[in-house]
Amino acid sequence: MLQANWTSVTSFFFLGFSAYPKVEIIIFVLCLLMYLTTLLGNSILISITFLDSRLHTPMYFFLSNLSLLDIWYTSSALTPMLGNFVTGKNTISFSGCATQMYFSLAMGSTECVLLSMMAYDRYVAICNPLRYSIIMSRRVCLQMAAGSWVTGCLTALVESMSVLQLSLCGNHIINHFTCEILAILKLVCVDTSTAQLVMLVISTLLLPVPMLLICVSYVFILSNILRISSVDGRSKAFSTCAAHLTVVTLFYGTALSMYLKPSAVDSQEIDKFMALVYAGLTPMLNPIIYSLRNKEVQGAVQKLLIRNPFGTVLISILR
Repeated sequence: MLQANWTSVTSFFFLGFSAYPKVEIIIFVLCLLMYLTTLLGNSILISITFLDSRLHTPMYFFLSNLSLLDIWYTSSALTPMLGNFVTGKNTISFSGCATQMYFSLAMGSTECVLLSMMAYDRYVAICNPLRYSIIMSRRVCLQMAAGSWVTGCLTALVESMSVLQLSLCGNHIINHFTCEILAILKLVCVDTSTAQLVMLVISTLLLPVPMLLICVSYVFILSNILRISSVDGRSKAFSTCAAHLTVVTLFYGTALSMYLKPSAVDSQEIDKFMALVYAGLTPMLNPIIYSLRNKEVQGAVQKLLIRNPFGTVLISILR
């Protein structure tokens, strides 16, 4: 079988959803709507966090980081697919594929760590409220956020390099809509056990371990919430934590099903649709989930719209 190094590869061809020609246009429209909604929702969340002084708190600082991650991740995963559908080429260069694979891994890995940091923030806020401002100082928040980004970027670099050094078969057709690392591994001719071991170790560190920390944090959070005598205070605590738990469930549920499934379960078509949920639906829902019952976010959005002449018209229409 013909083998080639990555340096000799000039481009790849995506199969995408060509197996479903009748629904391909529907998938394109849905992905476009998800992408535009993700851009709009997360951009608004970042803007109001920056502009409204009432939202200059650790929780919204981490939330704005999450929104930035979602924009970056969705753009790296969906933009090339949308562009290929419009042009009809369905190709990507070697450098473009390597870059897309790295950034998708980096943003996903960073989000794993960041969600555990957000759980710790909620733990301190509810379980140790009197010392919250001291423990979660601006410096600590910056260090936690920077640590999440650095961890995600470094682990993604290790995973990407473990795959990029392998020899490829002559077939450069990727049975996916993006340069997803598991789909790329299927093109490799040589033994992939070392690369798979690296991925397993990193996936274990970035998926079950942060999930365990989140679960432990919420055990303490739940026990403290149940001790709150005020109905309003208990309701507000539950509302804030429920939003974070919903996001965690969506993100980790799809990630675990993709990267830690048994090797015997290998359905590329299912992987594609799971990747759509992971790359499109979850980032789109995050700002909606966090703002649905959050009066602070809703008030900040309304304030931002009032400042804009077009916003006042929009508010009057909605009313």
